[in-house]
Order: sequence, then C-alpha cells, then structure tokens
Amino acid sequence: MDTTESSMTNLFLQLGLPAGKHEIAAFIRDHQLPEDVRIAEAGYWNDGQRQFLREELGEDADWAIVIDELSEALHADAVAARA
Repeated sequence: MDTTESSMTNLFLQLGLPAGKHEIAAFIRDHQLPEDVRIAEAGYWNDGQRQFLREELGEDADWAIVIDELSEALHADAVAARA
C-alpha cells in the first residue's frame, strides 16, 4: 500500500520532476495546455508519466485530486483567455 501523501510536491517527485516551490511554479508557467488537451495527453510527458496520470485518474485514486489541481493550473491561461 502506498502511504505517500498526495501533495503537489509529492506528485512532482512521483513524476520524476524537480519539486521545489519555484520549480513547480516554473513548470506550470512553461507548460500551459490548450483547453481541449487533457493533462495525460500533453506531449511533454514520457510514457511512464503518462501511464501514471491515466491510471491514477482512471482509478479515481488519492492522486486524482492533486492531478486535477495540476490540470487546472496547466489550463489556467486557456481558461483566462476565454473569459
């Protein structure tokens, strides 16, 4: 059983990405997605990262909440442009 706390920092670590506060902010800023691109379909993930995102969202696992938060942040520019 995975007992890792589902937080944004731990999600980035799970994905093998730098997980400092500024690194997370930079990733979100630099990897904005169009509104019609789902987070797991983004072209910048490797196969393992994409599989992890799909599985966790599909199982509605503990990670799904944090992945949804990341997805919302990655779509912020597209949503703001629509407003």
